[in-house]
Amino acid sequence: MGQKVICMVIGSVPIDSAENFGEYKPEDCFVICADGGLENANRFQVRPDLLIGDFDSYRGELPGQVETIRLAVEKDETDTLAAVKEGIRRGFRQFALFGVLGGERFDHSYANLCVLQYLSRQGCKSVLVGKSCRVFLICGGRLTLNGMRGATVSVFPFGCPACRVSYIGMKYPLTKAVLHSDDPLGVSNRIEAEEARVSVHDGDALILVQS
Repeated sequence: MGQKVICMVIGSVPIDSAENFGEYKPEDCFVICADGGLENANRFQVRPDLLIGDFDSYRGELPGQVETIRLAVEKDETDTLAAVKEGIRRGFRQFALFGVLGGERFDHSYANLCVLQYLSRQGCKSVLVGKSCRVFLICGGRLTLNGMRGATVSVFPFGCPACRVSYIGMKYPLTKAVLHSDDPLGVSNRIEAEEARVSVHDGDALILVQS
């Protein structure tokens, strides 16, 4: 096997099926479990390369043979952000985050959108993966979606008042249209081509793809 290029971060929101990993095979990735993400890894027999967190949400003994970074309970960043920062420190530029959307804590899901923006600002390619959902954040540039005809795409400004976008391959194409944070115009478009594209000309755009 060649050098691993994708860093997989597993959070503590319960993952209900191994199928949620999709094309991201844990054995082909460098796997970091953020705190209670270790429970998800154990559920699907995923062997982590690194554990990181304050472990206030993990119930059980930590495996002694896995590298572990313990964080203070009182800290200025979430376990997930600490995990991606450690991944970047180790040279990774591509990230797939699982177990980070949904669950009982909406504030944690929102915090993970902020982590996605952090990764984008560092020039990393990244995605949050949930059940039948993928979330991207583009700070200028474009996102190409292949083989996803019929999927629903929603685009919103994130951390800014507006973003300017163009779509091709969708039911409702746009050309350098401005989406505003106080108007959900960008919700529920649909992919109608084998290759669709969202181009972000200005601002930061949160792109949600629901299959």
